[in-house]
Amino acid sequence: MTTMNEQQTRDFLLESFEKNRQHSRDLFAMIPDASYYERPIPLRHPFAFYEGHFPAFNINTLAKKGHGVAGIDEAYEELFERGIDPEDEREADGATISRWPTREQIASFGRRSDELIRTLLREAPLDRPDRPAMNRGEAAWNIFEHELMHHETLLYIFHALDPAKKQMPELAPVRPPAGRAIDHRARVFVPAGTATLGADREAIRFGWDNEFDRHEVEVGAFEIDVYDVTNGEYLDFVEAGGYRNRELWTDEGWEWLDAAGVSAPHFWLKEGDGWKWRAMLGTVELPLDGPVWVTHAEATAYARWKNRRLMTEAEYHRAAFGTPQGDERQHPWGDEPAAPQHGNFGLQSWDPLPVGSFPAGRSAWGVEDLAGNGWEWTSTEFAPFDGFRPMPSYDLYSIDFFDGRHYVMKGASPATPSALVRPTLRNWFRPTYPWVWASFRTVETV
Repeated sequence: MTTMNEQQTRDFLLESFEKNRQHSRDLFAMIPDASYYERPIPLRHPFAFYEGHFPAFNINTLAKKGHGVAGIDEAYEELFERGIDPEDEREADGATISRWPTREQIASFGRRSDELIRTLLREAPLDRPDRPAMNRGEAAWNIFEHELMHHETLLYIFHALDPAKKQMPELAPVRPPAGRAIDHRARVFVPAGTATLGADREAIRFGWDNEFDRHEVEVGAFEIDVYDVTNGEYLDFVEAGGYRNRELWTDEGWEWLDAAGVSAPHFWLKEGDGWKWRAMLGTVELPLDGPVWVTHAEATAYARWKNRRLMTEAEYHRAAFGTPQGDERQHPWGDEPAAPQHGNFGLQSWDPLPVGSFPAGRSAWGVEDLAGNGWEWTSTEFAPFDGFRPMPSYDLYSIDFFDGRHYVMKGASPATPSALVRPTLRNWFRPTYPWVWASFRTVETV
């Protein structure tokens, strides 16, 4: 691993902090005042919460836990401390706040918080043996990645907002290679072998607590789809009555269908005899060659319909990072850093692109789009690895979700920053949460 000296690290963190805060301001500028207190996703707080959450988290994590420094507004630092992960709307309604501060009050809190954080990043020690939260600069790296992650959360919520209320810029269109014909039904065989999961604490400068410890897993042989399941393929499942076939669904999935009246993916919109796609900037024709974004429950039902299953977390690692030679890569495409040609991540596009648009990102086995265009659902319940210990700078980051009710996702979505495209990063969601940008592919044990 390439190491930085202390001044280089300090400069990097300061520059990254400024970029993150500016990007946050740009995102919130897309929300008009009339929508500032809306909850487009009923299981999440309104936009107002998130604009206060970033500075509050920075203060609570770097200033208070990291350096033992007093905050700037105890009431705001408590109000905006942590988001919610409710099971249903009733639980979410019980957790919401009846009266939020004004937009200017929240912005003012953010400016004051930023000044304190700048001072600490410029002047305070980056490694403090006397403060566990600042061991190897943990709290400083924490606030850097936390804000990056929440930019994606914000975009999930923005996506659910009425397009007429958005003030969003057009992104330059990203086009797939001209004339590339692919076989959407293509599958490849991956022989039995070893997959490395988790990170070595001494080998990376920062990782979230659920990424540790590094360990090897023996993976049996399996056959895997080269491409994610497309909207066109999933349409066959819908038209075949998949949403009415009880045998295909888990108990939780079937209860969700019945209670919410679900008959198609959340991102689909019925119009006449056909379907439209809820794109970020408005409704478009359903892109049949694009990856279908669905819940874990829907992905599982489709896989059963095909007499197949979802891959495990270990199988994802084997398909993404393993090679026929027996070694492992840092990324599906090799060891070079994540770049635009490797996948649809880093906000190249507000929406997914046709599957197979990034052949430069294929794995050694020939599997494509394993990073980008949508997170990849796995069948693995989110749980700690051996050696897990809560991180001092954010001890509740993972542990509350080790409940058997969240599933691991790997890879990246269009909104995932390139800096977070790393093999050990783990994402997770509830199996019936419909707003996440998550794709899937099927496998079969050989």
